[in-house]
Amino acid sequence: MRLSVPRHWRVKGPLYRLEAARCKGCGRIHYPPAAACPYCGSTSLERVRLSSRGVLESYTVVYSVPEGARHASPVVVGLVNLGGVRVVAELTDVEPGEVSTGMSVEAVLRKVREDGEAGFIYYAVKFRPALEAGRGE
Repeated sequence: MRLSVPRHWRVKGPLYRLEAARCKGCGRIHYPPAAACPYCGSTSLERVRLSSRGVLESYTVVYSVPEGARHASPVVVGLVNLGGVRVVAELTDVEPGEVSTGMSVEAVLRKVREDGEAGFIYYAVKFRPALEAGRGE
């Protein structure tokens, strides 16, 4: 599925800033945000920003990837707990053999793809192993 430029910009909050929705009815947070709460159906929602640091709860390594993504194979996809809200995301900057459940991870913005030489460049949040405190990149 091709993601048009206007549609991409409409969903940039969740893609770039880990924006989720908190239901004013039941108080639960869901990601990605939707027009209605998936738990109680309320449409009274407010945008909240999730933590950029979390813990990897589970993961899988995908070796069979689509033709356009062969350069990135294998792909590590994980379930990341961001303080009570779980998100499914790709892990980056790590080899599959270095990944383990319980490891601390942090969100980073990475290029996902581009539409041709003069086309739109798409970015999204991925997670990498967390850098130690006080260490810069």
